[in-house]
Amino acid sequence: MGENASFWESLIYAHPTCTTWKQEAEGSIYHLASIFFVVGFMGGSGFFGLLYVFSLLGLGFLCSSVWAWLDVCAADIFSWNFILFAICFIQFIYVTYQVRSVSFDKEFQELYSALFQPLGISLTVYRKIVLCCDAEVVTLEKEHCYAMQGKTPIDKLSLLVSGRIRVTVDGEFLHYIFPLQFLDSPEWDSLRPTEEGIFQVTLTAETDCRYVAWRRKKLYLLFAKHRFISRLFSILIGSDIAEKLYALNDRVQVGKGFRYDIRLPNFYHASLPETPTVKSSHHLQRSSPRRKLTGVANCDTSRKQ
Repeated sequence: MGENASFWESLIYAHPTCTTWKQEAEGSIYHLASIFFVVGFMGGSGFFGLLYVFSLLGLGFLCSSVWAWLDVCAADIFSWNFILFAICFIQFIYVTYQVRSVSFDKEFQELYSALFQPLGISLTVYRKIVLCCDAEVVTLEKEHCYAMQGKTPIDKLSLLVSGRIRVTVDGEFLHYIFPLQFLDSPEWDSLRPTEEGIFQVTLTAETDCRYVAWRRKKLYLLFAKHRFISRLFSILIGSDIAEKLYALNDRVQVGKGFRYDIRLPNFYHASLPETPTVKSSHHLQRSSPRRKLTGVANCDTSRKQ
């Protein structure tokens, strides 16, 4: 303890204390540097926040270098401040280059503004998502099929950018898919990464459509590398499936004017005693949500007949 006390005493009292203080204030350059430091440390996050911080801190260190060279005449103070100014300047150039390099086509920029930016997704993360789909937007002409029931394999995940898609099963209309909705989220969710499957519905373009498609294997590799992107898509796909289920829920009617509610499945089964035997829980868990309510709609149609 005595050695530690002597160390701290020597550290504190080794230098003589100031007996007299300067009466005159430092020059305006010193105070300008301090103002730059105060304002600079108020910067935010993200690319533009970094540009703000590094630019103002760089100006502050530059002013301190000029102050040390002209007023203090201290080589060590000048050297350290100039080195820090050089570091801030290099960082500013690097961040500027990153901002300029992260640029997208108009459709991808609009997609980012409408879907990903409100979720707080940075441009660097969004760039990885765009590169995964090869930065390509696919065109689907009117009345052309994106997928055919029982024929098209489930090998990608697509997001509609513009247009409208009609979903049918056995020629019966189910619901529409609108911009910023996934085309095949129920099919994606119904399969494990190692499983394969085919569409149980037909998706037809009612207008000229544009969509972004991620190949299944390539997207899973991206998920393995970046868990944040995996959680992001899990949230987006879950929300999209919920919207599709409620769109189907609005169309299904049971006897005596009651509406089938996906939140109250027991009520529906009680109202329809002829409902087929429920499948095993494992099968229901892996089946497509879109397919579940398709069966409900078909059962209701046959009951009315």
